[in-house]
Amino acid sequence: MTILDLDEKRARDRLVNFVDRSLFIHCDVSKADQVKGAFNQIDARFGAVDVLVNNAGIQRYSTVTDTSEEEWDLVMNVNLKSAFLCSKYAIPLMQKRGKGIVINVASVQSFITQRKVAPYTTSKTAVLGLTRSIAVDYAPDIRAVAVCPGTVDTPMLRWAANQSPDPEEVYREVREMHLTQRIAEPVEIAELILYLSSDKAAFITGQAIRIDGGLGLVVAGSVRQ
Repeated sequence: MTILDLDEKRARDRLVNFVDRSLFIHCDVSKADQVKGAFNQIDARFGAVDVLVNNAGIQRYSTVTDTSEEEWDLVMNVNLKSAFLCSKYAIPLMQKRGKGIVINVASVQSFITQRKVAPYTTSKTAVLGLTRSIAVDYAPDIRAVAVCPGTVDTPMLRWAANQSPDPEEVYREVREMHLTQRIAEPVEIAELILYLSSDKAAFITGQAIRIDGGLGLVVAGSVRQ
């Protein structure tokens, strides 16, 4: 297992159970030279790549007219360009083994959109196109799937909630948006990724799979007969 991250402590905490077969690489996955160097290290250590999970992501709140060029580029680079770059350098290492899978973590907001998230929802929607392109271009040996979570209890969610003067109200509203009336735990998303990485999911490719607690299925209002 290899983790590319800017936060070494966080990454090493996740690798504690894989010490004898793990590698941490300090890497900004939005920078081509760093990503290329990272996969050169992976090749030297492991000789191939079986599964790539592109999970880097940030959120910014703004409309098209409010978003600066710098903010737009930042979100696109982290959320979209990183998936492109890691796929670019991972796929040749998959081809060495004759198989592999790219799993891109997109979002339920690849399908539905809240207000004032123009850069984020655009980047996550584009991830679906990248996923389809990889699936088509590298079939049949390499699969690609997009995982599209609803709200998950992550540091990004906590950051977003703390932008409000009443974070607890944000959590309440978020829970009520989902048919399941709760927020997902990270392990639930990880378990889906683990399944998609396995041979049990060998017939799944090019798809965007929602794991969103039913978010966005209910239309506001009512109809009386």
